[in-house]
Amino acid sequence: MSKPSKGKKETVATQLSAIKIKINGCWHTFEHERDIKPTMTLSYLLREKLGYTGLKVSCDEGACGACTVIMDGKAILSCMTLAVAANGHEITTIEGLQKDDPVVEAFAEQSEPGYGTALQCGICTPGFVMSTKALLNENPIPTMTEIKEALSGHICRCGCYAGIAQAVTHASEKIAKKGEKS
Repeated sequence: MSKPSKGKKETVATQLSAIKIKINGCWHTFEHERDIKPTMTLSYLLREKLGYTGLKVSCDEGACGACTVIMDGKAILSCMTLAVAANGHEITTIEGLQKDDPVVEAFAEQSEPGYGTALQCGICTPGFVMSTKALLNENPIPTMTEIKEALSGHICRCGCYAGIAQAVTHASEKIAKKGEKS
């Protein structure tokens, strides 16, 4: 087994000394080992170090979807992603969405008879919203099957699944209407 050359080792250390992550439109620079430990999760960095508490950590093992954020346009589980893996990437948390975002509005408004509310206790809501946002950015008019597939990694302990699916449909309609006005 050959040992890495001294120069190569220094290069790796230099590359990891500054970790830059764009969070909700603003670049943040962290020092490796001082600000971010190699085992620190992205959810811990966002919630505990930076105060983005809209992000919820429920199971902390990737089973519930509550910690979902968007990284480079894709929904990811922040409790299963190391903070160092976000180096050079763009992260959006629920705080990064506008109050008049069609997805946020649709979830807040959803309470139709026959479907019920899209939110009750609220622990799962940010994760559902972020996965919905990523889905509709990629596929603005999803079928119900595509909606269920996109949200299949989420758990709602209150059982609001019908209302959540309906909120996604309404968000899609809102986005289409906004596009017609532009």
